[in-house]
Amino acid sequence: MALSIKKLLVSQPKPETGKSPYFDIAERYGVDIDFRPFIKVEALTAKEFRKQRIVIPDYSAVIFTARTAVDHFFHLCKELRIVVPEAMKYFCMTEAIAVYLQKYTVYRKRKIFFGATGKTDDLINLIVKHPKEKYLLPASDIHKDDISEALTEKKIPCKTAIMYRTVCSEFSKDESFDYDMLVFFSPSGISSLMKNFPQFKQDGIRIGCFGATTAKAALDAGLRLDIEAPTPEAPSMTAALEQYLKKQLENDGPQNDE
Repeated sequence: MALSIKKLLVSQPKPETGKSPYFDIAERYGVDIDFRPFIKVEALTAKEFRKQRIVIPDYSAVIFTARTAVDHFFHLCKELRIVVPEAMKYFCMTEAIAVYLQKYTVYRKRKIFFGATGKTDDLINLIVKHPKEKYLLPASDIHKDDISEALTEKKIPCKTAIMYRTVCSEFSKDESFDYDMLVFFSPSGISSLMKNFPQFKQDGIRIGCFGATTAKAALDAGLRLDIEAPTPEAPSMTAALEQYLKKQLENDGPQNDE
């Protein structure tokens, strides 16, 4: 028995360690997996940021939803020659983001807070316990407003500051694109696919998506969705991918290979 799927493209950077589940899947099922981000993040220039008329020292607390936001916040402060006040408080979506802050500031429990579950509601409940702070939310040009809207409803001031943007990665015209499966993790990745390959025809190429918004973007683009995660049975994309390949291995055989 042999898989009809031979070559996969995962639209993320290649894992830095050799312990990634993707490498285990490649070895177990005899498939080639390439890693290539379809999107990249660019920092706003100081000139672009100033157009928002936001004065960072006017705020007493910063909300971080990703490590990318941490990097761009402190990068922009450095470019603007802003000294972040020692009294500034930081509210993080997860403990991992809070720990990452040590790259830029001294970790103090009275200064850095993080949600226990990584969910938005948990972060909001944490922020509500500090209603007197004036909050700044560093964000990408493409973002959800659920945090700022939730805080507005609770009459807690929060200003969203666009500090970086998501742009499409460019593929060269003569670059080979001979994949049996493409795996995406954001709607922007789907947009990048359609921008780079406007004549793209899915035909027998399988499409895998992580997250409901990514799946919706794929369907809206007229693509057929073959793998979707997370699900109760497959909480990660690697779990969903392995389930799919295992099923295909059971179904594919010499009689199905064309």
